[in-house]
Amino acid sequence: MAVSVAARSTRIAGIAKILRERKPLALGAALLLIIVVLCVFAPLFAPYDPNKLSIANRLIAPGADHFFGTDEFGRDVFTRAIYAGRTSLMIGAAATIFASVIGIALGLVAGFFRRTDVVIARVIDAMMAFPDILLAIALVAALGPSAATVIVALGIVYTPRLARIVRASTFVIRELPYVEAARALGVPTWRILYRHVLRNLLSVIMVQATFIFAYAMLAEASLTFLGVGVSPDIPTWGTMISAGRQYVGQADWMTVFPGLAIILSVMSLQLVGDGLRDLLDPRLRKDL
Repeated sequence: MAVSVAARSTRIAGIAKILRERKPLALGAALLLIIVVLCVFAPLFAPYDPNKLSIANRLIAPGADHFFGTDEFGRDVFTRAIYAGRTSLMIGAAATIFASVIGIALGLVAGFFRRTDVVIARVIDAMMAFPDILLAIALVAALGPSAATVIVALGIVYTPRLARIVRASTFVIRELPYVEAARALGVPTWRILYRHVLRNLLSVIMVQATFIFAYAMLAEASLTFLGVGVSPDIPTWGTMISAGRQYVGQADWMTVFPGLAIILSVMSLQLVGDGLRDLLDPRLRKDL
C-alpha cells in the first residue's frame, strides 16, 4: 500500500512538473476542463430553464440577471450556451471515436497487409480529394439531417486523416526486428497488431484525435449554421449562432457568446494536441 501511494504521489508530481514547464498545454487543459465541467454539469450552473420562454424579457442585454443576455424568445443565453455545449461536445467526441475506430482499423490493415494497401490507399486518397465541409454536406444530405447522421458524416469525413497516419506508421513498425521476431516465433497476426503495432501508435493516435475533435466541433457548427446539420430544436452552439444571425446589430450577444464558446473549445483542444505532440514525440521533446 505504501509503495502504491508513493508511486501515485510521484506520478502526480511528474504531471504537475510537466504542466508547469509547458504553459500552453496547462492553459489548454485548464480551459478544456472548465468547458467540459460547465457543460456536463449544466443543471448545477444554469440559473434558468434553457427552454422556458419569456417574451417580456426578449433581447435583454447582458447584465446581472442574465450574464449573456436573452434571445428572441426571452431564454437565457448563458443557460442555453452551457446546455448547447453538451450536444456540441457529444457530437465532436462521438465523431472522433467513430473516425478513430474506422481509421485505425483501415490504417493497420493497409499498413500491415501489402495486398490490401493499394485498394485502401486509393479510397483514402479519393476521400481526401474532397473538401471536408462539402463531403460532410453531401453525406448529411444523403442520410438526412439529425444528430446521428452528423456524427456518422463527420466520422466518415475525418476517418482518412487518421487512417493515413496509422498506415504510414505501420509501414515503419512492421519492418522492425521485434515484429519480424514475433512473426518467426509464430505469434498470431492479431496479437502482433495489438501488442507490437497498435501500442506503439497510441501517442500518434491521441494527438491526432484531439485535432479531429476540434475539427468535428467546427464542422458541426458550420453544418448547423448552413441548415443541413442538427435540427434547430436541439440546442447546439451552431444552432444558437444560426438563430442569432437575424439579430446581428440589434442583439449581437446572441452570436458572440456561442461563437466565443466554439473558439475557446477549439483553441483548448489545439493547445492540448500541440502539447501532447511535443511531450510524446522524442524528436520534439527537449526534456523528460
